[in-house]
Amino acid sequence: MLPYAAYLRVYEPLSAFPRQDQARWARYAESRDRPRRAGALEVEHGESVRRLLSIPPLPAPERESPNAYLRRVEDVLYVCPWQSRLRSWLAFASFRGKTPPKLAQRFVPQAIAEQTAHDFDRFKRGEESLRTHIRTSTWHVPVSWFVPFDSAERWLVLGTGAGSEPTAPTTTAPPRNMLYVTSMAQARRRVARALVVIRRHVGQVAALSEVEEVGRWLEEFHPHSLVELDYGGLVHVMDDRTLQGDQSVAEVSTALTSLDNGQEELAFAMYQRVILRWRSIKALETAN
Repeated sequence: MLPYAAYLRVYEPLSAFPRQDQARWARYAESRDRPRRAGALEVEHGESVRRLLSIPPLPAPERESPNAYLRRVEDVLYVCPWQSRLRSWLAFASFRGKTPPKLAQRFVPQAIAEQTAHDFDRFKRGEESLRTHIRTSTWHVPVSWFVPFDSAERWLVLGTGAGSEPTAPTTTAPPRNMLYVTSMAQARRRVARALVVIRRHVGQVAALSEVEEVGRWLEEFHPHSLVELDYGGLVHVMDDRTLQGDQSVAEVSTALTSLDNGQEELAFAMYQRVILRWRSIKALETAN
């Protein structure tokens, strides 16, 4: 079972990487043994589960992942490295910062936790940036993640999921995906526009800071990159009707446009639709 998480990814063109990495990713793209896009998320999740179920559990892999998500547009190869080790370190640092020490030790023994923190500190001393190509959100998609996209960029494939009838034998896993993909130029333009509208009409610190954070993150990558929003495992807690009716990107865009045009009631209605939709999905985290 895939994790109930969504992902915001940046794919940089091969030319954006150092020459040594360019050669490595070019060979990787031609490899027959690499995880294919349809099953890559399952492979990535499986690696994490095996680490956590080991005795003792391993909060981060010993080496950085050699894998990546790939996209090819015409003759250009775009690469989104998994960076499993770095992302695990960052997630574990966040976990330790938010969890009382006695409770944290129930998940990871103190000696392992201290060694993991030591390894991360040593890594940081030799790195100028802790930039990751992938951001993860469990049980919901943050509203700010919808801002970089347009409704016409949606790609929806329906297969077996919650509330739908099986369309294939149970031994198969038909694809079920919800994706948005756009160019970095478009993503930055839409985020910049949203920031202008929010500063002018709303001024809410939380809404502003979340969109600003997405904007700063996008600025760290090559200007000719691609940006992808993947609903990931969340598609398995949403039935076909819910996925088909999910127009969160369009609703956020309409809310911003309406707000800028002085249509406050329409803006509020669109924003509330998004909030209520994802609040109901996030509530499943505490269901039993």
